[in-house]
Amino acid sequence: MPAYVIVNVDLLDEEAGLAYAHAAQKSILSHGGRYLISSPTPKPVEGTWDSSRLVVIEFPDMDRIREWYDSPEYQRAREIREGKVHVGMLFVEGAPPEGFSLPG
Repeated sequence: MPAYVIVNVDLLDEEAGLAYAHAAQKSILSHGGRYLISSPTPKPVEGTWDSSRLVVIEFPDMDRIREWYDSPEYQRAREIREGKVHVGMLFVEGAPPEGFSLPG
C-alpha cells in the first residue's frame, strides 16, 4: 500500500535550501518516491500552518520510505540542511481506496 512523507519546510539560508532540495530530490527519486505536492504553503482553510513550504511525497510502501530515509544519499542531504533549513516530517500509511473504517 502506498505510504507518504509529509514535510513542512522553513528556509533560513536559501542557498543551503537549494542544495538540500537538489540532494534530497535525487535520493527520493532513486528510492521510488514521487512528488505529489511541492509548493509554498497556501493560506490555511482552518487553523494555522506554521511553515512556509509544504511537500508531499509518495512511496510504494513504508519499507521504501525507511530505506530512503536511512540511505547514505539522504543522510548527506540532511547534513547539508543542518542549521539552515528547518524540516518537520511525518511518515504515514495510505488508506485503502474504500477509505478507513470507524471503530464500532
